[in-house]
Amino acid sequence: MLIVFHSKSSAEVLMFSQHALPILRAAGKKFDNDELPQRGVITKAQLPEAVAGIERAMAITKETDENPDTDDDNDDKVHPINEPVSFRRRAYPLLAMLRLANEKQEDVLWEPAPVW
Repeated sequence: MLIVFHSKSSAEVLMFSQHALPILRAAGKKFDNDELPQRGVITKAQLPEAVAGIERAMAITKETDENPDTDDDNDDKVHPINEPVSFRRRAYPLLAMLRLANEKQEDVLWEPAPVW
């Protein structure tokens, strides 16, 4: 399921629920099963702990650059579309939203993304 995160002072963040689940767990949200609820909130009181939790998880999961860009033209390079997306890259847009919401003392909500 595609979900959207909302905050009054930042742009929306879209994410698949299976990718949002580990980020929200790092933020300190507890879920009864392995599925993300369709709707939820990170309250302004929970934001400092959520930001710190995601930052800790990002520090633990350091990215490794197995295919650094070099100047030589090598046909064995992996196309970026085939590279896995790390936890850090997935979490960063939501972390930026949470930081701004914390600064402005606003709640962050999530819900299913509307069908276009």
